[in-house]
Amino acid sequence: MRRLVKVVTVVAFVGARVALGQGGTIDTQCRAGSASERGTQDACQKTVDLFQFMAPQLGASLIGGNSVLGEGGSLGGFGHFSFGLRANAMRGRIPKVDAVTSATTGAVSTNFPLDEKLLGLPALDAAVGILPGVDLGDFTILGVDALVNIAFIPEVTSGDFSIRLPDGSVRLGFGARVSLLEESELTPAVSVSFLQRDLPTVDIRATPGNDELTISRMSLTSDAWRAVASKSIGPLTLAVGAGKDSYDASATVDVKVNGGGQFFQLSGFNVAQSLDRSTIFADLSLDFSLMKLVAEVGQVSGGTLATYNTFGDKRADDALQFASLGLRFRW
Repeated sequence: MRRLVKVVTVVAFVGARVALGQGGTIDTQCRAGSASERGTQDACQKTVDLFQFMAPQLGASLIGGNSVLGEGGSLGGFGHFSFGLRANAMRGRIPKVDAVTSATTGAVSTNFPLDEKLLGLPALDAAVGILPGVDLGDFTILGVDALVNIAFIPEVTSGDFSIRLPDGSVRLGFGARVSLLEESELTPAVSVSFLQRDLPTVDIRATPGNDELTISRMSLTSDAWRAVASKSIGPLTLAVGAGKDSYDASATVDVKVNGGGQFFQLSGFNVAQSLDRSTIFADLSLDFSLMKLVAEVGQVSGGTLATYNTFGDKRADDALQFASLGLRFRW
């Protein structure tokens, strides 16, 4: 968790040394009229582009695939519930910001080298049975569950880097699942769900060398729609699904750049992203009575993002593959 937040912070700050896709133009906030503005224009544009490049990876790490890992049907009404712990992970594409020095004479398009690292976020979630569904003889339909998701980020102070959580370290997400068909000997379970997830709001301060960075009110909100079908064969359950994700990420940034003894400062500029993507996934779970061990693989793709700077041979809107491993308890 700390590594992912710190990585996002570092790539959001390139001054240490708006919706735009490769081929994009300079953001209107990154002005170059005065000498002071030219001194910060390149750092400003690189900050915008790095935020655009990293935000989809943060979103994919937060959302994952199935809203309720390893399940495709409802719980069966009031008095039934399940609780899960999962770790979402993906192979991240991290720009090597230390290999790039910001210009102080205006924006320069730079091709950032990339480093692949494993990024991931743990998540807690719960499902609570609300309605048992309608019995149609051989079929049961329209069971309803309430869904709750818990995201957590700790406060951190480490040398010249600190994370503060002005609204608390925990953020709750909420949603619902409706079964279109409950599993029987002949049919799979089929359901649709909606879940909104948020990360806690983050304030970050870093002072590498003689440069300064403050990121205020960094946030990410996601909405995920899912359609899932599952079928059990003995202790094994296979679930497959697809859905649509949308997320909004934003922050306010202040930077001070050391240009060979002369400082250039830009205060209160905003970085933001809104993106819609498609997700496909498959779960395989092993049932141990009250507990399930679940593994998931999936891919998220779609949307268009353009950046003035480039990132190796990758784009901010490239498809991303993810995996999850979790434990689920059901009563």
